[in-house]
Amino acid sequence: MKDDTFTVRPGRVMKRRSGLIYGQFIEHFHRQIYGGVIDPGSPFADEDGFRTDVIDAMRKIRVPILRWPGGCFVSSYHWKKAVGPERTPVFDKSWRVEDPNLFGTDEYIALCRRIGCEPYICTNAGTGTPEEMSDWVEYCNLKDQGEYARLRALSGHSDPYGVRYWSIGNENYGAWELGAKGVGEWGRLVLESAKLMRHVDPDVKLSAAALPDLDWNVALLKACGEHLDWISIHKYWNLMAQENDFYTYEESMACTNDLDTDINRVRGLLTAMGLEKKIRIAYDEWNLRGWHHPSVHTVRQGRTKEEYIIPRDKNDINSDYTMADAVFTACFLNTLNRHSDAVAMAAFAPVVNTRGCIFTHPGGIVLRSTYHVFDLYVNHLGEEILDGWLEAGETMAAVSRGGRREDVKVLDVLACRREGDDAITMAAVNKHPDENRALSLRFEGGPAGGEYRVLSVTGDSTESYNDVGIEGVKLTEGPWRAFEGTLCCELPPHSVQVIEIRK
Repeated sequence: MKDDTFTVRPGRVMKRRSGLIYGQFIEHFHRQIYGGVIDPGSPFADEDGFRTDVIDAMRKIRVPILRWPGGCFVSSYHWKKAVGPERTPVFDKSWRVEDPNLFGTDEYIALCRRIGCEPYICTNAGTGTPEEMSDWVEYCNLKDQGEYARLRALSGHSDPYGVRYWSIGNENYGAWELGAKGVGEWGRLVLESAKLMRHVDPDVKLSAAALPDLDWNVALLKACGEHLDWISIHKYWNLMAQENDFYTYEESMACTNDLDTDINRVRGLLTAMGLEKKIRIAYDEWNLRGWHHPSVHTVRQGRTKEEYIIPRDKNDINSDYTMADAVFTACFLNTLNRHSDAVAMAAFAPVVNTRGCIFTHPGGIVLRSTYHVFDLYVNHLGEEILDGWLEAGETMAAVSRGGRREDVKVLDVLACRREGDDAITMAAVNKHPDENRALSLRFEGGPAGGEYRVLSVTGDSTESYNDVGIEGVKLTEGPWRAFEGTLCCELPPHSVQVIEIRK
């Protein structure tokens, strides 16, 4: 078994992460809303139709912020049709299904309050207007001034919702997005939207759709950088819109060489424009696996349900979500922590069903492999990022989907400290498919001894998964053990650990 040494300086805090990087996302796509978070016919539903088992699972991972309603859905969504007692069903032109509009702004806020998370509303910058966006802010945040604040009160919600976080648009740079915009027109639209929204509530925090592209971002930031708090970027590494073709474990590990590429590009641009202290990155849609939705965001549209709706069920084959997803997710969360001076928010896409970490079925829920990683990190990893480095940094060969050989670091280790009890917490990921690794932790100016325990997300093989009646991936907690001097831990293959250390 090969040995690696990681040196930690417990007294040197490099940065402090924002808790919002552990955010989640939900969209009106397939079974995420209806049959996901809300299902009045379920025995698990409460008096308002919310799935209590889903809400309990989201509480356990302490979801800090929940982005809604899209995603591509939002670019033809008109929020006013989904408030008040009379709801108007609409044909969702993005996903080409009828939405009953039973889950609108009031229901979303109720969901956030049940979870205990911040709402984060993404506005329609496709077929919508700046005024429609600002009307939405009025509905949510004004006490009793204006038509829409009074409409909220008449619907039984006299107190403002106080929604602080808003995103102007989704992926409006993309040809697949309804109401896509060009480089020049986007900055102007965001500017006017931001002005109107802040005229309603000066305290809102605003993001706008961006991407790691020089021309797009320069035009956007020149036009309205002074009005923004974040710019939003998205990424799915294993794109599967047309073909539901999953990367293998090895191909997924090759993707871990590309985790901070887009962050570095956007960070560099913000620095070059002198905006790095004002504007931060909201990585508010991300997942290893892209969603499967064939014959929709294409020139040729599907004609039958068999062509473009029924194939969406393939997103919910639980055996597809293996230790590859867990290990990749841990590596990306480590990356977000390391870049916490630049990345202030993130949202795993989505939280329930499709590629989500929670799966619903008539008899309950399945917690997929990625859920246990969020559980591990949110509940056990510290907020302060410490100075630390891996001595050897051994690599393994992995071949990407394009056939390119990648030299991938076997271990991904992050040193943190928890506020309150000053416990040192180490995230340690072993990407190797079948070899254990010994990790030696050496402390410079830190504890000469104490106690430690290891909490692990593991599976018997890289292909282990969870399903109804199957628990192939687990989160386990080891016992507290004493140590003196250097602390040595054994990391199983394809595994994720948090090592808690106390004096």
